[in-house]
Amino acid sequence: MMEITRVSPLSGKSHTMDLDITQAQIDRYSAGEFVQVVFFNLSAGEREFIKTGITPEEWDNLMKAVEEPSE
Repeated sequence: MMEITRVSPLSGKSHTMDLDITQAQIDRYSAGEFVQVVFFNLSAGEREFIKTGITPEEWDNLMKAVEEPSE
């Protein structure tokens, strides 16, 4: 398990997730391998967090805001 910290471009907040990954996987991803291949064991939300810093909760909130009809 490794703690990964990213800053969300949506909120500007720093978030940390404890993910089941290794330094070797991070190195492979940093070298250009696809996130889906390297982190096959993670959920889509966890992979998105590694890529962008956006948490699953922030995505849920964003999607709710987009789906709500405007008044």
